[in-house]
Amino acid sequence: MWTVSTAPAASQEPPSWEQCGHGADPATDPVGCRGRRLPYRTACLAHASTAERDSYLALLYPGAPLDHRGTRLTRPLLRSLLNALRDPDTSGLVIGDAWFSGATFSDGAWFTVPTFTRDAFFNGATFNGAAMFPGARFKRDARFEGATFNGVARFDLARFHRDARFDEATFAGPSMLGPLVCVGCVGLDGAVFETPATIEIAATAVSCRRTRWMSTAALRLRYATADLTDAVLSAPVAVAAHPTPFTHSDVRAVDEGLLAGAERGVRVTSVRGVDAAHLVLTDTDLSACRFFGAFHLDQIRLEGHCTFAPVPEGWYIRPPFRWTRRRTLAEEHHWRAPRAISGLSPPRRWRPGSPTVRIPQPAEVAATYRQLRKALEDSKNEPGSADFYYGEMEMRRHDRTPETTAVERGLLRAYWLISGYGLRASRALFWLGFTMASTVLALMLWGLPTNVPLPSASGITTGNTISLNAKKPDLSITGDRWTLRRADRAVRASVNAVVFRTSGQDLTPAGRYIEIVSRIVEPILLALAVLAVRERVKR
Repeated sequence: MWTVSTAPAASQEPPSWEQCGHGADPATDPVGCRGRRLPYRTACLAHASTAERDSYLALLYPGAPLDHRGTRLTRPLLRSLLNALRDPDTSGLVIGDAWFSGATFSDGAWFTVPTFTRDAFFNGATFNGAAMFPGARFKRDARFEGATFNGVARFDLARFHRDARFDEATFAGPSMLGPLVCVGCVGLDGAVFETPATIEIAATAVSCRRTRWMSTAALRLRYATADLTDAVLSAPVAVAAHPTPFTHSDVRAVDEGLLAGAERGVRVTSVRGVDAAHLVLTDTDLSACRFFGAFHLDQIRLEGHCTFAPVPEGWYIRPPFRWTRRRTLAEEHHWRAPRAISGLSPPRRWRPGSPTVRIPQPAEVAATYRQLRKALEDSKNEPGSADFYYGEMEMRRHDRTPETTAVERGLLRAYWLISGYGLRASRALFWLGFTMASTVLALMLWGLPTNVPLPSASGITTGNTISLNAKKPDLSITGDRWTLRRADRAVRASVNAVVFRTSGQDLTPAGRYIEIVSRIVEPILLALAVLAVRERVKR
């Protein structure tokens, strides 16, 4: 096990191991050097005599255990220590169990293609110079938790067979994490990047909870499921799915054999607590991403092909009989899942949320939809924003808070039923056809007279005075109502009503009211259908 960590400089407590004590002063520094004593000696590797150091190094062999906790290691001292672990046949490093808790690398650390056969713990290490791990291979866990990288940090072509943890680490110098391959999780929880960083990772998971980026950063991922909960972004940070294997120096492709069989595609699971004004997501799967709780979501940038969760598939025995296709947020899935039919296969059911995370209510989900809709509208993605408008209206329709009255919910339900909030042309055309058919049927039954005789007039002449008496024709309905002639007249009256024109037909009093209603309803339904088509094609 390889362990490197740094104890707090201000601590006056002695370490748990037998320390060197060099330079101790009862008044100013009662502990002195915290370095671990060499076996059977009174000083650490840094303060031992040359003879003591040489005799200790001569006893080392490839894979030998090391214990140099709290020791201050210069680059020549570290090089001599690592050279004692080289395999004479292959010239490669074989590092076995080693403890370097509280150690300080005063001139940085250079590990050229070692093989770490055991857990490698660099917890709390301080790298005052460059920390170079080119081609490093970690057979088990690698931990740099709480480490401080004051110089360049490079992990080119590093390979981690299990987890790689950089939690609470500080990267004060330029950082190039990768391209690296990790079978487990690359943890950056609570890490701080003070300067621009480029991170290229092919891994199963990447955790960036509470990570702080004080400058710009590019996070390029492959295969990974990324969590950005409560990350602090002080400058633009781009999270992108890299479409092809990473290359080193634009020539050498990174071997991703460790991830054979892993699910392709990059998934972001949460941006809760993030100020999204500086966040750019490119070509990522957001089907399980929790957006609720993020700030400035209306300023987030979604580029490339970002996918969202679909609605359940198939037909159902109760309304709605079939969900129309649209992109949805994970929060809507989480809210609907407990209220949906249970026992269905995954493609036909809403996805439940985590029991440890509070499920937002419809009003909160509607606000989240509204902000993301604005973000897509600002990026000129009108068709994409239409689905979020639909989701916003759906959540408003289900909102039971006092802010949404029963009348408002009733209007929203009617708007949804008639045209899918002005976004479902097929629904509006269905109701238009239904209304026109109803109009034709009503006119044939009650609106059109059977025969329309010409008006007649009779008069009396008295001297120079003529008195005329005009008699209106009888518009009553007698005889057969179901004739082709009457059907033709009813169809023409209904079609004219769609374009808000009078039919010019002689109608009964009931027929006139039928025509008035159709001239109001049918143009509205046609306009809703046209609006729905426009929302899907405009840019």
